[in-house]
Amino acid sequence: MISHKFLSKLTPLGARFLSVVPQEAPAQELYKTHNLINGEFLESSTNDWIDLMNPATNTLVTRVPKSTPEEMQAAVDAAKAAQRDWANTSVLTRQGIMFRFQHLIKENMAELSANITLEQGKTLADAEGDVIRGLQIVEHACSVTSLQMGETMPGVSKDMDTYSIRVPLGVCAGITPFNFPAMIPLWMFPMANVTGNTYVLKPSERDPGAAMMLAKLAIEAGLPKGVLNIIHGTHDSVNFICDNPDIRAISFVGSNAAGHHIYERGSKNGKRVQANLAAKNHGVVMPDANKENTLNQLCGAAFGAAGQRCMALSVAVMVGEARNWIPELVERAKKLKVTAGNLPGADLGPVISPESKARIERLIQSGLDQGAEVPLDGRTVQVPGYEAGNFVGPTIMNKVTPDMECYKEEIFGPVLNVIEAETMDEAIAILNENPYGNGCAIFTNSGAAARKFTNEVDVGQIGVNVPIPVPLPMFSFTGSRGSFLGDSNFYGKAGLNFYSQWKTVTTLWKEEDAKTATAEVAMPRMQ
Repeated sequence: MISHKFLSKLTPLGARFLSVVPQEAPAQELYKTHNLINGEFLESSTNDWIDLMNPATNTLVTRVPKSTPEEMQAAVDAAKAAQRDWANTSVLTRQGIMFRFQHLIKENMAELSANITLEQGKTLADAEGDVIRGLQIVEHACSVTSLQMGETMPGVSKDMDTYSIRVPLGVCAGITPFNFPAMIPLWMFPMANVTGNTYVLKPSERDPGAAMMLAKLAIEAGLPKGVLNIIHGTHDSVNFICDNPDIRAISFVGSNAAGHHIYERGSKNGKRVQANLAAKNHGVVMPDANKENTLNQLCGAAFGAAGQRCMALSVAVMVGEARNWIPELVERAKKLKVTAGNLPGADLGPVISPESKARIERLIQSGLDQGAEVPLDGRTVQVPGYEAGNFVGPTIMNKVTPDMECYKEEIFGPVLNVIEAETMDEAIAILNENPYGNGCAIFTNSGAAARKFTNEVDVGQIGVNVPIPVPLPMFSFTGSRGSFLGDSNFYGKAGLNFYSQWKTVTTLWKEEDAKTATAEVAMPRMQ
């Protein structure tokens, strides 16, 4: 239960878009999450609503609509109607809106973070990090004046020049997951909008509040009506986006099953699709690594955000004598504080739902049943005052092997699988045999070992003594293999390429046509 004292710190922006319902509030005061269509926040006419529960208490926060077909079509129609004028808006105007948008995000950081904690459950510190990493994409979008520059070559033939420019696609759409309610939407619509596209966003039905608040701030920054629209729902809204003929491109981050469905259905309908999928990220610990730093990094990367990160380090491969560090790793993990995300000192909050908690606990049990050891079992964690919450404590599973279900599945919870390897070659083989390629790390003090690892491992994002190597926005998020579908990755140069297409113009202006003829001063003759 979020206290009234906590809520009293919110600005009108936060109070309006948090959709908070205190426990004592009468039913008629319940806020409903709205659609955003053509610049207006409108209550849905649907009869089908999704109850959004606070993960720490399982009390009702807001009701999220399953937008009707008419509402979804209205959002696309608004985006289509706004597209031409927005594409013809000067790049300096679009850049100026992004500058104001990033300023407003900074001003409203506390409210955005509070909403994420309320709806998603992560700690306030982690929620602020969620916003900041998205803010960095907006700041990078402000450099569109150089990012979107084209190419030219004069004199490709006599009196002939050729130039290529990057132009917007049109109406684009994004489908986002629950684990980063601010960052992932900010991976999508700012880069699409700043390059001249209009957008239809479907945030996760589990925590859409941050996306709604960001949209309000974008409009306040000057984004015209129809340039950004938001719909809600589950399967029907996803299929609508995949099938609608006016939507040219789809960005997706989420589960494997949904990602494959969206990629196949969207591509079949002629759309560009970029899809970040599941992951199983390994950290290889060499015996020469800095032990203190490595153990701290493992705990933070495995258990932060309750393990609900696509870049969570969920497997530790202990090479050689590094296996002797496991008892110390367990002791450090025991010290992490599990409680509601808004409370002081919280290290990890609840997982998103009772169903997610049950799945995590089932996978832990499957590991035990298949022969793994569990020196730290988070299934028994108790959080005083929050007994109804979806809490799972840090869990360490030792003696895990690649054939176990707990290894093959993305657990998406605060669970660290520990595998032992005799050599680095064996560790690299384990990574490369895993189907996913989102991220990995090596902990070592040997430059030669680090170089061998980065050269031989087949993973898209690699950290050397960096447990969660998510690139900053001047680069791109380059997950690979089973963790990504599409041709262009998210943000950076790849993101700009995804939301734009080349247009090449070849001109011929004959030199002789520029010669000035002698002026005719005689009376014109009509002949």
